Amino acid sequence: MTPSFLPDVYQVTPNPSEPPEFEPFLSHLRATLNSGIKLVQLRAKQTPLHERIIVARKAVRLCHDHGAMMILNGTVDDALQVGCDGVHLVTNAMMQLSARPTTSILVSAACHRAEHVAHADRLGLDFVTLSPVLHTLTHPESTPMGWERFAQIVAGARIPVFALGGMTPDMLDTAKRRGAHGIAAIRATWRTDSVV
Repeated sequence: MTPSFLPDVYQVTPNPSEPPEFEPFLSHLRATLNSGIKLVQLRAKQTPLHERIIVARKAVRLCHDHGAMMILNGTVDDALQVGCDGVHLVTNAMMQLSARPTTSILVSAACHRAEHVAHADRLGLDFVTLSPVLHTLTHPESTPMGWERFAQIVAGARIPVFALGGMTPDMLDTAKRRGAHGIAAIRATWRTDSVV
């Protein structure tokens, strides 16, 4: 996949709630997709594996029905099992790799420092998130890098980088001026209105 195929707004979901049907999570996902989101990362780290598979299967069908791609935060095997378009690797998992996973799906990873982005570049991953750019409620203990440091890190990157951490839709132009492909967000783009 080339950068031109990637949307410039990347939705990272909050952790799914209310198993086994996972409503209202799926209702909120539907509303988010209806708002125009075309790239979604299902982040369900706090959900037990068997329930994560259930909600992932439901979510990927919903994304595909809306013409959107879904990336699973987890393992390649789990992403393939549920029919996802890609997998998002945590930093430690990505840093342990010596080569890009042999798979036809997209592979992305979480980066927090320059060496992470450089390693993802060497592996030939499809894209990464770089965070936290600004203060974020998701990780309030983390020190933001700020736009200047973000720009320095992504300056030599060959792969698309999404700015993550405190992002809102009105920051998209700023992110692009600083070298980002786009922005990734959890709360700012997640719709909580109900959809019938």
